[in-house]
Amino acid sequence: MRVRMVTGDEPELASLAGKLRKGRGNGTLLKSHKVLMNALPLAESWVEHFNAVRWKTTLDGRLRELVIIRIACLCRNAYALKQHIPVLAEADGVTLDECHALANWRESRFFDAKERAVLAYTDSVTGNIDVEDTIYDALPAHFNDRQIVELTVLAASYNMHARVIQALRIEPEGD
Repeated sequence: MRVRMVTGDEPELASLAGKLRKGRGNGTLLKSHKVLMNALPLAESWVEHFNAVRWKTTLDGRLRELVIIRIACLCRNAYALKQHIPVLAEADGVTLDECHALANWRESRFFDAKERAVLAYTDSVTGNIDVEDTIYDALPAHFNDRQIVELTVLAASYNMHARVIQALRIEPEGD
């Protein structure tokens, strides 16, 4: 860990820390939150943004988890992998075998045409930033404009997540 973790008990952090503890249901704060709260306005916007990306879109949970886990694989983000596999992934219909297959999804038998289009797009957003037309052109058969924007923001957001976690060397929960 490159910066200290706050406790969340600091008076200026009480409001956000309280919301986060309540939202988690177990009264705890994630390590990522404890680090981000060193910059309170950014932590507040981070939480609001990721809540919107995860819960205020029309994308189904399974697709969302496929994108998040694939990006975590590509970016070697152990923190996100541990957070999402198996509990969050399985809650949204992604099996443990499918999670493991995401590392080499092109060779896998698990994913349908829609999911493969999403995974190819995710790979391109993550690795190339500028998505080739042939990859993008597979999306409109499965998604409307709103969903394509949601998918793009989801992928970009979890790329940002990986970069913040990795740069600050935030260790996975429980480690």
